Amino acid sequence: MNDLAEQGLAIIMISSDMPELLGMSDRIVVLCEGKQTGMLEKDAFDQERVLHLASGNL
Repeated sequence: MNDLAEQGLAIIMISSDMPELLGMSDRIVVLCEGKQTGMLEKDAFDQERVLHLASGNL
């Protein structure tokens, strides 16, 4: 995946593994019950924020 990203290709990765998401992503889009609840850029990544958005408790 890193090689593809270095070539400028977009990659959509779906994972429930938080360290993997935080380490591999440039942007995280969070869904709850099929609806987007947030989008975080790399400089705003925070495990608690991702979990809060995923819980739907906005």
